[in-house]
Amino acid sequence: MIKVIFFGLFFTLLLYSPFVGTAALNLSELLDPASLSHRIFVELRLPRVLLGFMAGASLGLAGLLFQNIFRNVLMTPYTLGVSSGAVLGAGIAIKLGLGTLFLGFGAVTLFGFVGAATTVLLLVWLSRYLKRAEHESLLLLGIALSFFYTAALMMIFFVSSFIESHMLMRFTMGSLSVIGYKEPLIITASTLFLLAGMWIYRYELQLLALSDEQARLKGVNTEKVTLILLLISSVAIAALVSLTGPIGFVGLVVPHIIRLIYKRDVSKLILPTFLFGGLFLVACDTVARSVEFGSEVPIGVVTSLIGGPFFIYLIIKGR
Repeated sequence: MIKVIFFGLFFTLLLYSPFVGTAALNLSELLDPASLSHRIFVELRLPRVLLGFMAGASLGLAGLLFQNIFRNVLMTPYTLGVSSGAVLGAGIAIKLGLGTLFLGFGAVTLFGFVGAATTVLLLVWLSRYLKRAEHESLLLLGIALSFFYTAALMMIFFVSSFIESHMLMRFTMGSLSVIGYKEPLIITASTLFLLAGMWIYRYELQLLALSDEQARLKGVNTEKVTLILLLISSVAIAALVSLTGPIGFVGLVVPHIIRLIYKRDVSKLILPTFLFGGLFLVACDTVARSVEFGSEVPIGVVTSLIGGPFFIYLIIKGR
């Protein structure tokens, strides 16, 4: 009964979300293609809800994947520095003043993608030299990379103009604001790619969550499967962060909530994590657009306000 009420509440927010915003909608005009309310609803609100749902689902799945592969509840793309790498890439593009580079994609998006993907590949490569790569060492390595990226970003801020600094600041806060369906469909494709990869390797992931030794005894090529799953997740997260900016702590909070609700192994948590991750971020975005501060609160700020205390709780609980 608690599960039904829990998910029912978030589904209600999902249905309510397209009607929330600074511009009031005239419900009687929603079916009129020539009306302003119809254009706002179809071209702005619905794409934003789709992007928010798929972004949350992608972050939730990536968090579940990282936490089980490395058997560490604090492992997420955000804590491992992937988001920081994307922000640094975007900052370089903004400072260079680059525009559209490839297939209609802006330089900020492409450089952000390269920054996130490079960070994941760097972590995979460096983890081969760590004796305890699946535990604290890799997490500390990700934190070290984040500090390095932050220092480099501060240098870019220091030499940037006011307009460049403003653009970069807006990117670092995260945003789900879109016009049309181009970006939402890209994130939908990358999220479904991640979902399919985790579903295909769900039993291998279940064994990896126990230990590498258990997986090898069952005939799993642990290095190959780990590399494939990390590459799949890196593509999805890099695509997401390059388009929306960093949205922190969703990959940390969602998997833990799902584990509290469903006392099951990881192979049976993939679909619930996909669903709740999407609902959770749409709910956060609805809250962000409901608060009146002259302009909407950046989505990254809302998720950090929720995830920060949750992160502290996990550290204290784990002693």
